[in-house]
Amino acid sequence: MTEAASEVAVRGVRRWLAPLLWGGLLLGACLGMEQLEGLFRLVETDSRSVIYARADFLTLLGRHLLVVGVAALAAVVIGVGAAVAVTRRVGRDFLPLVAQLASIGQTFPPVAVLALAVPVLGFGTLPIIVALLLYGLLPIVRNTLAGLQGIDPGVSEAARGMGMTDGQLLRQVELPLAAPVILAGIRTSVTINIATAAIGATVGASNLGDPIISGIVNGNTAYVLQGALLIGLLALTVDSVFARLQPASASVTG
Repeated sequence: MTEAASEVAVRGVRRWLAPLLWGGLLLGACLGMEQLEGLFRLVETDSRSVIYARADFLTLLGRHLLVVGVAALAAVVIGVGAAVAVTRRVGRDFLPLVAQLASIGQTFPPVAVLALAVPVLGFGTLPIIVALLLYGLLPIVRNTLAGLQGIDPGVSEAARGMGMTDGQLLRQVELPLAAPVILAGIRTSVTINIATAAIGATVGASNLGDPIISGIVNGNTAYVLQGALLIGLLALTVDSVFARLQPASASVTG
């Protein structure tokens, strides 16, 4: 390996050092929570059990990631798709409506969404996915609109002058230029929903919110701290991954 290639490899490792560090701490906490029993015993001196044991922490982590991932994927498809549609000639009349609907989705409390969704969808994972979807749409829609509308009109005109169709212009020019801003919106949406997903434990959607809800119900602060610790580490891990994927010039709007 040449010196230049070696330097590039070292820079690449350093670039991903933070996500690897946070991810390692997250896995270490999931696997080694019992080793911290003495520490949590200081918080709950009178409790017989201070380590949440109703479910494996790795299992809860996987379920948490699944719920957030499905909701994020749906929010990206719907949010980006709607924003693209209302920036086209035929859909511009609906731009205010889409922006308002996305805003309503985030201002409506997730707990209220769950209360309305459970009678229709039943207990389990589906209601919390719906709540996270609605809650995560606003930053994605706003950033996609900002990214597409912030493109220099001269760039679009030049692309059209080269003979590009509307579809080619969108795929090859507009979306690549708007991608950093769109990614910033997705980053915000996912990071917020990692914490919000914990309320799913109240309707039977087992995830990292289980220890928190169990701790609140049973008055066990140690359980609450364990759930909060894992959710915090997960949010830091995911956010640091997005930070490495997102160019420094990207900014979050809304």
